[in-house]
Amino acid sequence: MNVPDDLRYTESHEWIRRESDGTLTVGITDHAQAALGDLVYVELPAVGRKLAAREAAAVVESVKAASDVYAPVAGEVVAVNDALANAPEQVNADAYGAWLYKLKPADPDASNGLLDAKGYIASVGEE
Repeated sequence: MNVPDDLRYTESHEWIRRESDGTLTVGITDHAQAALGDLVYVELPAVGRKLAAREAAAVVESVKAASDVYAPVAGEVVAVNDALANAPEQVNADAYGAWLYKLKPADPDASNGLLDAKGYIASVGEE
């Protein structure tokens, strides 16, 4: 299982990268995309949308199922990866390169409480 050490994670299978400008880039983990199978559709949140922590923010749909993508922390959506609208399979090809949206957190320290790589691996029960 591919779980980069430099990211934070949620138990609901989102990855979070802290950017130098204070924003958080959010995507779904390699584990999540593998479980879903081939993605055929991605619904992204609107830029400017304010999200509560753990609120459904986006939807990823595969040939198997549709799954909500949750906000890891409270904040405002400041960017979305529009390229995924026409090429959702990018998430399958590179889950950590194909981000979904960027969030300006309401609390800059909120992401400190998220899982590190070791914690995420333990949460999914794989090594």
